[in-house]
Amino acid sequence: MRLTDDLTSSRAIFAKGWLFLLCGILAAAGLLLQSPNWSTAALLGIALWSFCRWYYFMFYVVEHYVDPAFRFAGLGSFLAYLWRRKKSQ
Repeated sequence: MRLTDDLTSSRAIFAKGWLFLLCGILAAAGLLLQSPNWSTAALLGIALWSFCRWYYFMFYVVEHYVDPAFRFAGLGSFLAYLWRRKKSQ
């Protein structure tokens, strides 16, 4: 598999998803072990929730309600879309 090929194996896609989950759990646990208090846990929860909502906004809300003709392929695609939109206004 070349670096530029798309990931097509469903097994590899699921493995990648589970690795993302594992990384998130380990990072959150590391932060809570460094600073084990309720304010750290609350701020971590708020940050996690906010980033999830931002992701939903970028890849669902904008695509379905703001510009249905555009399909986003990733964060770079979204930033390029914002750049082009800003230049055209």
